[in-house]
Formats: sequence, C-alpha cells, structure tokens
Amino acid sequence: MNSAEKKLWLVALAGPTQKSLKRIPPNDRARLRAAIDEMEENPLRGDIRKLKGGGDGFRRRVGDWRIFFDIYPEERRVVVTGIERRTSTTY
Repeated sequence: MNSAEKKLWLVALAGPTQKSLKRIPPNDRARLRAAIDEMEENPLRGDIRKLKGGGDGFRRRVGDWRIFFDIYPEERRVVVTGIERRTSTTY
C-alpha cells in the first residue's frame, strides 16, 4: 500500500493557522505537524475531545499544545481552525 492509498481524509489548515504554525518552535512544530499528518488517516485518533457548545468542533492534545479542528464527515474533510499552547487562558 502506498502513501496515497492511506490518506483517507483531506486535512486543510485555515490561513491564520498556517501563520501561527510558522511561529511555533521547531521541535514543537514537528510534533504538531506529525499529529496533523496522522489526521489524514483517522482524525479521531489520539487525545481528542469534542468541544462544548455544539457544532463540529474538536480539539486534539499534543503535549502542551492543542489543535482545534472541525470535521465534515460527508466530505471526509478536516479543517484545522487553530493551534494554541495550553495555558490557564487557552479555554
């Protein structure tokens, strides 16, 4: 099986998310990028929580970082809406 066959979901980063990812320290950025790449196979793998308040929002924990994303199952598409370091003011 080649890598193209394994990618079952389209994962897109919103514009502001791409910008914030560039400002993250290189070691953390690599871990976050690996987690985002894993979401192409299964977006609900890992430490995932559905966000309260309805909607399609989820968050994935990657160390001190949180990846916020929406899932559109009918399109098999995931949109990463934000990446933030977990602090007392994150939520």
